[in-house]
Amino acid sequence: MTNPILSAWTSAFEIAPFDTISDTDFAPALDAAMQAHNAEIGAIASNPEAPTFANTVEALEAAGEMMDKVLSVFFTVAGADSNPLREELQREFSPKLAAHFSGISSNKALFQRVADLWARKDELGLTDEQARVLMLSHRGFVRAGAALEGNEDTRMQEIKARLASLGTSFTQNLLADERDWFMELSEDDLQGLPGFVVNSARAAGEEKGAKGPVVTLSRSLIVPFLQFSPRRDLRQKAYRAWTARGANGGETDNREIAAQILQLRQERAKLLGYESFADFKLETEMARTPDRVRDLLMQVWEPAKTRANADAEILTQMMRNDGVNGPLEAWDWRYYAEKRRKAEHDLDEAALKPYLQLDRMIEASFACANRLFGLEFKQLDIPLYHPDCRAWEVTRNGQHIAVFIGDYFARGSKRSGAWCSAMRGQAKFPKVQAPVVINVCNFAKGDPALLSYDDARTLFHEFGHALHQMLSNVTYESISGTSVARDFVELPSQLYEHWLEVPEVLAEFATHAETGAPMPQEMLKKVLKAANFDQGFQTVEYVASALVDLAFHEGAAPDEPMARQAEVLADLGMPAAIGMRHATPHFAHVFAGDGYSAGYYSYMWSEVMDADAFAAFEEAGGAFDSERAKALEENILSTGGSREAEELYLAFRGRLPGVEALLKGRGLIAA
Repeated sequence: MTNPILSAWTSAFEIAPFDTISDTDFAPALDAAMQAHNAEIGAIASNPEAPTFANTVEALEAAGEMMDKVLSVFFTVAGADSNPLREELQREFSPKLAAHFSGISSNKALFQRVADLWARKDELGLTDEQARVLMLSHRGFVRAGAALEGNEDTRMQEIKARLASLGTSFTQNLLADERDWFMELSEDDLQGLPGFVVNSARAAGEEKGAKGPVVTLSRSLIVPFLQFSPRRDLRQKAYRAWTARGANGGETDNREIAAQILQLRQERAKLLGYESFADFKLETEMARTPDRVRDLLMQVWEPAKTRANADAEILTQMMRNDGVNGPLEAWDWRYYAEKRRKAEHDLDEAALKPYLQLDRMIEASFACANRLFGLEFKQLDIPLYHPDCRAWEVTRNGQHIAVFIGDYFARGSKRSGAWCSAMRGQAKFPKVQAPVVINVCNFAKGDPALLSYDDARTLFHEFGHALHQMLSNVTYESISGTSVARDFVELPSQLYEHWLEVPEVLAEFATHAETGAPMPQEMLKKVLKAANFDQGFQTVEYVASALVDLAFHEGAAPDEPMARQAEVLADLGMPAAIGMRHATPHFAHVFAGDGYSAGYYSYMWSEVMDADAFAAFEEAGGAFDSERAKALEENILSTGGSREAEELYLAFRGRLPGVEALLKGRGLIAA
């Protein structure tokens, strides 16, 4: 029987035939794909002809098409719709894939061909893009350890395989803790909760097979519960479960895994000649060095902590007025901050939320992309991996640009958070291919589904990543879309969030779920005025996580990461009633893989630029200025990693920004 993953995909736009793929297809498909890829690599490495850009670098770009198909389908469903068999396959695949790709990056004959081209790069007559791909290819081999010999080479392969397995275990432990815990609520426990929270709790109870409403560890449910529940005992129970993910003892505990990952990363960096893993990791980022990262974070930390401490005094007094003695706790902050927001800004999230319908916010994100870049979206009726998913064809002037898939609702089979990925990246070589891009979120279900303002911001954020993929216009897939420096990749996503706050966008798309009426002008003004509310809290919880991540990787790896985390927070004077946004045992950004390791600061590095970039629109003709939109697409969104990130930003803006725009944007210093 033909394996549907490996056969030609004849569906519309060559989308994976999800309706014919079963879990038993993945293992044989991967084995066949690895065998084919190895043959392709072997042919390149053993080519008797002298190395050329075409027979070596372009040949590497063209290799692995079957692998791409298998992995794009598998990792899509493993992250967004897992099950026990898929989790077992992921554990099985991780070391196999690590060994496979490590074997390629350590192939001495292959590396010699690339090194030979690198040594003769100025004689090859390459285009700028080809020169960039050659540089990145050579650098990738060196940083992967291709120049290592003997025992050091062997040890590097062992480290990579072990890190892959540990990252998978970390992810699956976290998913298990999030999936297995829920708190049942009686009808009395629902008192004081707005309707949208009650509806979400009832929907979650149905999904869990409980007898009634429940609170789960999905951010889209637990955060509003912490905001609105007057039951301090239930808030405490929920908060402690939420922050204990990955640290509950037993088989799903991530603390020892985190320690092992840090030790192996440090050893990897030493093998490659770096003092620390942070030195190794940051060398290719815009920041370049740990010192520059720390300098940025500390410039933000002090004003954020000052604001948070002042806010804590106000919230503590509010708690006293309710007759609650003792210190303000982490499970109190969101509840009293929400009461304060309602009092100071006359803004009630329960009244606001009906105006933020998921479908209308999707429309808003599409409409902004249409006005800025001329993109049009037509819904598609095609088989996808879960009934919750929706798909659209993206066109411009009648020309097919991409397929966009949205998977928006929380469920037990989906890992937490929100992300964007490309099942197929844009490229013109070895054939022209349009991207297939997915946004995955974890919003609470409802009829209709209603978003918090933070949820709506997340939707715009992830769609900004999607635009980076969809508008890519380069030759080689290895540098297309979001294949850029980690501390630059968040610029398009964070920049796109600004369009949610454009008054005319909210005026058109923030319409009431029941009446269809637009958001009242008074409420609209309050929403925009309150946009920076509680930024002390939000900035502190984020920067604390970024500084702990940096501390883990810039020196010797700690034997006890939890002790090191506590030490860093104590040195910072972390406000007692604020927890890290991501504590170590559930810090998936850092420990599920290498992506954001020593790089969680990236969101803030990019925010320095996004505040400045949106100011460029405001200084020109406004949020939808056509010249600025054209410059943004030509210099950033379409260029992928074809040039250095700093060069791309300078081409768009003409200068690099300082941190002041960020501090003003967050309301941490006076505008």
